Amino acid sequence: MHLKHGINLAYCTNIHRGETWPQTFDTLKNYSLAVRDKVSPGKPYAIGLRLGDQTSRELSDPKTLVEFQRWLERENCYVFTINGFPHGRFHGGRVKEHVYEPDWTTAARVEYTNRLFDLLAELLPPGLEGSVSTVPCSFKEFIHSEDQVSAMRRNIWTSVQHIAAVSERTGKKLHLGLEPEPLCFLETSDEAIHFIQQVRAENGNDPRLKEHLGVNYDACHLAIEYEEPGVALRKFVENEIKISKLHFSSALKVVPTENALKSLKEFVDVVYFHQVIEQSTYAPLKRYKDLDVALAEFKPEGTELPEWRIHFHIPLHCRPTRLFETTADHLVGLMDELAKNPFLCSHIEMETYTWEVLPPEMKNRSVVDQLVGEYEWTLSGLRDRGLA
Repeated sequence: MHLKHGINLAYCTNIHRGETWPQTFDTLKNYSLAVRDKVSPGKPYAIGLRLGDQTSRELSDPKTLVEFQRWLERENCYVFTINGFPHGRFHGGRVKEHVYEPDWTTAARVEYTNRLFDLLAELLPPGLEGSVSTVPCSFKEFIHSEDQVSAMRRNIWTSVQHIAAVSERTGKKLHLGLEPEPLCFLETSDEAIHFIQQVRAENGNDPRLKEHLGVNYDACHLAIEYEEPGVALRKFVENEIKISKLHFSSALKVVPTENALKSLKEFVDVVYFHQVIEQSTYAPLKRYKDLDVALAEFKPEGTELPEWRIHFHIPLHCRPTRLFETTADHLVGLMDELAKNPFLCSHIEMETYTWEVLPPEMKNRSVVDQLVGEYEWTLSGLRDRGLA
């Protein structure tokens, strides 16, 4: 939906299953329109589209694409952003490290990403910017040589050249957002800045890089890294790195007491990674690859328990419980920063893809009603800051 200062808000449709275009189109008809009717009746409604590789190939068929364009017009909907992070299956089976495959060392990732921009250029309404979010280059465990790192820089530059060419041909402003995530090749703001600076240096600081390559600031991910939104955003701005998109998302935050550890077992699942970062008063941050690993390896030391931040996307409107808190404070800080500079980023996407694997007590209403709750929480916060 259109907000003040040219900001656009949507929820990411990666919350729904859909690995083919017919499946994806059905979710838009059955769920996205139902949400629209509750939060934005009679007004233009934005869709944050998730397209995997197979789905994007099927939508690229000219007849299929025209049918979708006509549907968007008929339903008063529009697409301004695409989630290009998961290349393959994202629901219904083990995803975990496969979500980063193929990574930016491969031509397959370039081809897929370029195809998404070709589609976005056809779908994007005149006058709006278009963004695609992507993996943070790779998973750290996958990278073993400087040759791989060099390949990632080359491939991203190749994609940026394609994005720039599509932008020039269509007159539409398009940009790619690298999405830092815990334990990935890019997991902190500093790592993202360093990598982008390297790409710029290798390519003569070509101005197309500032225009078409930036970061997707995922609030859940950077909160888990114990970053502060004001500090992280200031670093991006000072280094002239575009904020391509803001992911409004929230993580679990807990003190690992005996009761909390028992309850956390409900959040362990075989589908997604739930990286854990532990902060203690007098020790460096400790990282666990997954929640089950943290539960197995954690040994309390001394009388003071650490804090855990867990990569498990929690619905934005969830309130703290006796055992668990969330990183909603980071998200509130992010909204405060946006209020100071409303033109920092025009793309906001709510992303809570974990609905299928939430513990039963957190999934006691339909996915439509949960998404409506996220819109209500987000819009309330944005209105309080003069942004909606």
